[in-house]
Amino acid sequence: MIEVLIVDDDARVARVNAAYVEKVPGFHVAGQAHDAAGALRRIEALPGLDLVLLDHYLPDETGLAVIREMRRRGLQTDVIMVTAARDVSTVQAAMRHGALQYLVKPFTFAGLRTKLEAYAQLRRTLDSGGEAGQAQVDHIFGALSAPAAPELPKGHSPTTAELVRRCLMNAGGPLSAQEIAERTGVSRQTAQRYLKLLERTGQARLTLKYGDAGRPEHRYVWAARG
Repeated sequence: MIEVLIVDDDARVARVNAAYVEKVPGFHVAGQAHDAAGALRRIEALPGLDLVLLDHYLPDETGLAVIREMRRRGLQTDVIMVTAARDVSTVQAAMRHGALQYLVKPFTFAGLRTKLEAYAQLRRTLDSGGEAGQAQVDHIFGALSAPAAPELPKGHSPTTAELVRRCLMNAGGPLSAQEIAERTGVSRQTAQRYLKLLERTGQARLTLKYGDAGRPEHRYVWAARG
């Protein structure tokens, strides 16, 4: 069984990611942490920990700082970054610090499952031991580079998803689908679909606004920083 630590500053997002991990055969969530200090404590304390799914935006330090401190302490637990940080400099730094993979939020269960299954395959290859010829070396280095499953459901555009995500993230408060539509130029129905996707992946939280009469208005607020 591959033991996994989930590190995310948002407890709700951490629970979503943990539920995803538990659905993949051969993986078990050993614990959760919501800041860098807590992550380092859990990594040192958990026996047999194999993998950390690590957010970059943490309240006390960055995910990259966590990896640096892990290596300074001699902690060789594998790391896959799972974060909304998209700038190339962060991705490059994660690679140089030894992160095995980098999964950008928001993502679907299929997107995470692909990364985890590739990691499991890598572990099986490495556990076989012995000497490696060039073909075996190529297989090891390519194990986590398998084509990823689509990170968005069929019919969803990455460009539109990012447009709605940024609009909600920068809003500073709850917005309705209609307000998102007006700010982004998409239709209300399209805005609603992408808001529901953000809610399912833990990036947005649904709130209800009650008026004098009739059904409450559905409003969404940004729920995760990273």
